[in-house]
Amino acid sequence: MRESKKILDAWDAYSDENTDLDGWPYDDHAYGLRASQRDADTAKAFETVHAGAHHLLATAETQLAVLPARAVQNRWVWQLGTLRDALDRLVALHDQWLQTRDSLPADARPGTPAFDDALAEYHAEAWSYLDDWATHGHAVHDIHTAARHAPSTLAPPPTATAAPSTGRTNPVRR
Repeated sequence: MRESKKILDAWDAYSDENTDLDGWPYDDHAYGLRASQRDADTAKAFETVHAGAHHLLATAETQLAVLPARAVQNRWVWQLGTLRDALDRLVALHDQWLQTRDSLPADARPGTPAFDDALAEYHAEAWSYLDDWATHGHAVHDIHTAARHAPSTLAPPPTATAAPSTGRTNPVRR
């Protein structure tokens, strides 16, 4: 997710320098190529998270459910919902990509226009959902951190223990 954030920051800097005040690119072709590279780089960065993303979300949702109310940020529920929706869309888009890839002609391999154009289209469609992960993925870490610092629900609450009676009315200090 950190890598995705770096990619997004680099894209924002590029976009600011290569568009006019209304947001129109100075060079549509160069801008499109750079956007395509951003999309591919973001997809690659997400690959390390993708395999465990469902587990990360399930863990965060479980942790969030048992956190004391005072430890919960109001935005976390919304962020987890955004991440879950984005992950569902990414899974669907990946399935579509696999079908598209399998339907390409036999000579369409990486480096050929047919393959590369289809892959670029897949990355472009996935980018906004990958951006959701780059933007809100830190909520999973924030929830985990809050859960680690919250009192355990398994440990009994601390109780005051009575000092053994010594017959004195003043407590003994040692």
